[in-house]
Amino acid sequence: MTAVDDRPTTHPLVAFFEDLEVPEGYKAELLRGEIVMMAGPDLVHNRIVLRVLQQIPGQKWDCLQTQDIDFLRQTSEPQPDLVVLGRDAGPESGRLLPPELVTMLVEVVSKNSVHRDYRLKRSIYAAGRIPAYLIIDPIMAHCVLLTDPTGTGEDADYMVQRTTKFGDPIPLDLLGVKLDTTEFQTFTNVRPHSHP
Repeated sequence: MTAVDDRPTTHPLVAFFEDLEVPEGYKAELLRGEIVMMAGPDLVHNRIVLRVLQQIPGQKWDCLQTQDIDFLRQTSEPQPDLVVLGRDAGPESGRLLPPELVTMLVEVVSKNSVHRDYRLKRSIYAAGRIPAYLIIDPIMAHCVLLTDPTGTGEDADYMVQRTTKFGDPIPLDLLGVKLDTTEFQTFTNVRPHSHP
């Protein structure tokens, strides 16, 4: 399979973004033509990602962190907290993974990412036909599983939304897993929000 990095760059902002030097300790994402930089995640965030990763069977699934996804039609190159794809489904090398190879994306909400995770990325991932998008929210102590993407561009969304509070299992049918959320921690001293 050809590496995705060999594709032609069709938007000048994409070329600028791909040459951007991100300072140590930060990550950058291109989301619908906007470059977003953020500091490294909180320990609560990292532990949640680890707990999810530990429950997805590695014999069948690859779980990747710090993996960029190529949503070129959306002028977007997000870096989800966790990318799940069939074992050995991706290219052998390359910085960008095509969205059609992805089974599920996971984002853990931070106090600065609420709108991006619940609205902007929801639309981008649905437009890219990602079959399942799991939002884990340590602010509100719940998870939102989105499935059945529909629509195009900024109007894309998921038809099915299932909200589960921390402590209850989440059936991830596409992966054949019931995700245990009992060890998911919450943020302290963070004001609640009104999403989803």
